Amino acid sequence: MSLQLKINTDLKEAMKAKQEPLLSTLRLLKADIQYELTKNGAQELSDEQVIVLIKRGYVKRTDAIQMYEKANRNDLADKEKGEAEVLKSYLPPDVPEDQIIAAVEKFVIELGASGPKDIGKVMGKVMAEFKGANIDGSKVSAIVKSKLS
Repeated sequence: MSLQLKINTDLKEAMKAKQEPLLSTLRLLKADIQYELTKNGAQELSDEQVIVLIKRGYVKRTDAIQMYEKANRNDLADKEKGEAEVLKSYLPPDVPEDQIIAAVEKFVIELGASGPKDIGKVMGKVMAEFKGANIDGSKVSAIVKSKLS
């Protein structure tokens, strides 16, 4: 079953069960998918395209959580946290940090990277290595900078 069909199925089940946080999040996600379909003129999106949309929504939620917490709006932060958890459940599992470190070390050696000027090259290779996986770019950046500094 494709990810898009799973989201549609889960949306129908959430409507029947009246699970409000799940329902509102899936409706927003379905709207994003529908917009992308209309924009591309496609009938269905690939799982990779849907994952990109989910990641985009997840990042928006995590940014909003930080802003709401700075403004002491815990009620809105909690709502965003709930939506972020729903979106995260549709993402592939996070890449373990030890795998990221191993990949960084491999590409530092492979590229002969020696200093801060090579951060971009190593970052590009590591991100390409884990394309399609759920990987945090800021975590990768921090690891690469620590290895090359």
